[in-house]
Amino acid sequence: MSTPSVLFVCVHNAGRSQMAAAFLTHLAGDRVEVRSAGSAPADTVNPAVVEAMKDRGIDISAETPKILTTEAVQASDVVITMGCGDTCPVFPGKRYLDWQLDDPAGQGVDAVRPIRNEIEQRVRDLLAELDIPATT
Repeated sequence: MSTPSVLFVCVHNAGRSQMAAAFLTHLAGDRVEVRSAGSAPADTVNPAVVEAMKDRGIDISAETPKILTTEAVQASDVVITMGCGDTCPVFPGKRYLDWQLDDPAGQGVDAVRPIRNEIEQRVRDLLAELDIPATT
């Protein structure tokens, strides 16, 4: 079986999609190809998100928000949207999931932690669906 690819999309690619991509990379290693992008990327990753991920021993301080491209969607098996509305392109043959999550934008680290925990659980559930055991 080829390596599955997952694309996480939110508006700014500065919070939810960055956390999800980091958790999937952390838990799956090279067994899943991971991408994240935003329909209107921010300049930097949300500092409260970086701090919340450090709590879990995952450093995303070097990540930068990326623009969502048609190519990224076409190259992905699973596309997970997180509040990007109608701006996410839809292609036949892709699996789409929409994760309803609070937006961490403008929130302090205490408000981001529950969102982070929810994302981690959903990523673990996704790995189980893909029949890929989490490494930790």
